Amino acid sequence: MARLTLPGDGRPYALLEADNEASLLDLATDTIETLFRQHGALLFRGFPPDLAAFRQFTTRFCTGSVFNESPDRQLLDDAHNIQSVNGGADPFPLHPELSREPWKPDVCFFHCLKAPRSGGETTICDGVALVDALPDEVRRELSAHRLLYLQPIQPWHFRYWLGTDSPSDAEIANPPASCPYRFGMAGGYLVRAFTRPALHRPMFTDRPAFGNFLLFARDYNGRHDFPLLEDGRQVPDAWVEAIRVAARPITTPVVWQPGDLLMLDNSRFLHGRNAIADPTDRLIASFFGYLRFAPVNPEEPESPLWRRNTTFRPPQPLR
Repeated sequence: MARLTLPGDGRPYALLEADNEASLLDLATDTIETLFRQHGALLFRGFPPDLAAFRQFTTRFCTGSVFNESPDRQLLDDAHNIQSVNGGADPFPLHPELSREPWKPDVCFFHCLKAPRSGGETTICDGVALVDALPDEVRRELSAHRLLYLQPIQPWHFRYWLGTDSPSDAEIANPPASCPYRFGMAGGYLVRAFTRPALHRPMFTDRPAFGNFLLFARDYNGRHDFPLLEDGRQVPDAWVEAIRVAARPITTPVVWQPGDLLMLDNSRFLHGRNAIADPTDRLIASFFGYLRFAPVNPEEPESPLWRRNTTFRPPQPLR
């Protein structure tokens, strides 16, 4: 088995360094699952960059994956939804992957095929530790609220979820049980909406965690209206600032080495990145998956489509 160093000394991930193993595929699947349940963040180091091994490694743990339709990503393996991470140079605030949508994946895998010469560290933060670090008043307020995600509707959303580009009022008001949205009017526009707890329970611990799109929306997109509180009010700036302050001292950079693989519990950990001096120096493969051993998520529809498809693709316009 690879040399194991448990989390500690400001490092929230367990480190597994290659010993006699020639490949990630030489590692015992059940041991990795146990460590993942316990710690939620694993960094595998000393293994060669290998996209084929990365694909096989992810399928050991996942029934399927989701395609991330956000821009500036290379498609590295179309059949398995393996993409590069965003290819830009900007720093990114902390966020769980795809937390802006109801099909937020269980796990993120990042595999370093080419390490940057300067910058480009992936930053990670334990959402459970973040809740512990919040001021008591802010923690209580967040515990009492849900976050509301409102987005415009396009015809292809109706086509995908309701089976028609032009649904009747009755169809809009009564979507099928498999649909993760409710539909309605907001600001004079038809919108799709869903909610999630502002603080939630991760997959493998009963302690509350912070993990949503709030920091990314505020600090990268410059938006105060996504997400909102469940009653339509904006999340107070003072709460957001308290979250930023609490996160800073417990956010850790992962300085990439070729072949590194980072496995993150997306229900518990947030990630971001530092600015990159030359983005052509950096190539990180990503796979966003749904675990074979994930508990049922009570926030999701029964038997959701993204857990029934090996490669889930969100609704897109017809080409």
